[in-house]
Amino acid sequence: MSSFDEELDASGLNCPLPILRAKKTLTGMESGKVLHIIATDPGSVKDFEAFAKQTGN
Repeated sequence: MSSFDEELDASGLNCPLPILRAKKTLTGMESGKVLHIIATDPGSVKDFEAFAKQTGN
């Protein structure tokens, strides 16, 4: 069993597309579920840290 409930492959996408795709995916998920995101944009790490803080995810 995996440690996540859904996976989003945002490989090859540049900011802000990984965040936008993640936001869209999260809206269809139940609270408490885990979304695993694959991103290749080096700026994604800081973007997702800020996104998580702002949205409480």
